[in-house]
Amino acid sequence: MDILVFFIFLAACFGAGATGALFPPGEWYESLDKPAWTPPDWVFPVAWTTIYLLIAFAASRVASLDGSAYAMAFWSLQIALNALWTPVFFGLKRLREAIYVLALLWLAVLGATLSHFQLDLWAGLAFIPYLLWVTVAGALNVSVWQRNRSSEA
Repeated sequence: MDILVFFIFLAACFGAGATGALFPPGEWYESLDKPAWTPPDWVFPVAWTTIYLLIAFAASRVASLDGSAYAMAFWSLQIALNALWTPVFFGLKRLREAIYVLALLWLAVLGATLSHFQLDLWAGLAFIPYLLWVTVAGALNVSVWQRNRSSEA
């Protein structure tokens, strides 16, 4: 693993994560009806920091390997969709449209997981928490949308 490559991928992750600072949850999100199983607020930054470290690690392990084109393509797609979800959900307050972004993100993360596994066991394993988190996030997004259809912009 090339440490400089790791930090380049980590920078991409934190670039995507910066959308959280640009579009913070705020009062609007606090006012939404959320299911009882919604994680507490402190879990989100811990989960995302961990996920970003893991997927930067995964990408840095496979980026220079022969046959990594699909892994890198899925990695790029998932980070772009990751960056898109926050402005759609929190910025535009479009809960339903955010579900579509999340569905595409889930598929991209699945593709990244499988393609990383094909190249390197540790890289594939590093994507598993992300796939699980996006699954929970998708269920949460659907539940919040169903409970708050009148709260959309």
